Amino acid sequence: MLGAPDFRTAAASFLEKHLTACPLAPDQLGVSAGATSVIEMTSFILADSGDVAVIPAPCYPVYKQDIGNMSGMERYDLITHHELSEIRGGPSLSIADLEHAQTEIKRAGKRFRMLILTNPDNPTGGIYSHQQLLKYTNWCIDHGIHLVVNEIYGLSLINTKHSVIREDYTEDTVFCSFANIMQAKQSDLLHLWYAFSKDLGISGLRIGLVYSQNEAFIKAYGNVNLSHTVSNYTQWVLQLLMSDTEFMSSYVANNCERLTESYAVVIQHLKELQIPYVPARGSLFTWLDLSELLVENTSTAEHNLWLDLYRSAGVLLTPGEGFGHSKKGLFRLVYPCVSKHDLETAMDRLSRFVLRKRQNES
Repeated sequence: MLGAPDFRTAAASFLEKHLTACPLAPDQLGVSAGATSVIEMTSFILADSGDVAVIPAPCYPVYKQDIGNMSGMERYDLITHHELSEIRGGPSLSIADLEHAQTEIKRAGKRFRMLILTNPDNPTGGIYSHQQLLKYTNWCIDHGIHLVVNEIYGLSLINTKHSVIREDYTEDTVFCSFANIMQAKQSDLLHLWYAFSKDLGISGLRIGLVYSQNEAFIKAYGNVNLSHTVSNYTQWVLQLLMSDTEFMSSYVANNCERLTESYAVVIQHLKELQIPYVPARGSLFTWLDLSELLVENTSTAEHNLWLDLYRSAGVLLTPGEGFGHSKKGLFRLVYPCVSKHDLETAMDRLSRFVLRKRQNES
């Protein structure tokens, strides 16, 4: 029920080589039908109804359903900043932020059960450094709080040395898998999520993983995972793919190169338009600020701007509503889902839309 043994062995080997850079024990992996299942099962096992998961904002909107539908766990959006300029260098989560959240949760008579971090982040593309993760780890262990790091975009990294974007980065922050801290700490409170859907572009195959050194958690996961299992055929196909080490190494490198080229197309246009954005180091997104185009500072105005852009320019962004952030007019742009040619067309349309709006306002 935890996944086919041969598949877990192949997955551990693949992740060791390309993601974690440290050993993973296959018997500490659980396999479920996609990231949603992994998140749901983890929350169901570790939390009681009414417990709280703290997630730095902005963050993936559907976490609310993933952690809550089955377990009854609640989401707390921890707002650490208001303007995008405050996180240009990366996520700004501090221990003071965590202590503030804990105080508010206790005051409401609830339990701060879990801290969830996505690294690289969705939607900002920022990366938590090893030093930051270690700091949060120590705090969570001291307070008996489960820390889960979602590395679903761990192989989708941006080459920050690219000529178009390199001036955005003043610090040389590199991705370091949370698995390294887990190996050093050997704590039952630390867990890692991964899924193949984003890095390999195979969302429809539905394969997610949880890695934990908590033996009781892994045993429980196997006991209740029956309705979330991945078909043997699917596991076999992906096992064969991961075992082709030469191809996978070439794929990971090529994927990052093409991801960077597409990201550079987006940033070139945003720079020309002087639209604020968060410099991404990974993930599939650009988090940008179109608040200057709002007719008023409301969710309704943000929704109407989103629809106007789609209906008049044929460009569909993700509106900020649901990401748990305090500022209106923020949008997520997903750029790797189209060819570079189509991306150029989309960004040209976005540029004309913004310039037209500015001209009408003036």
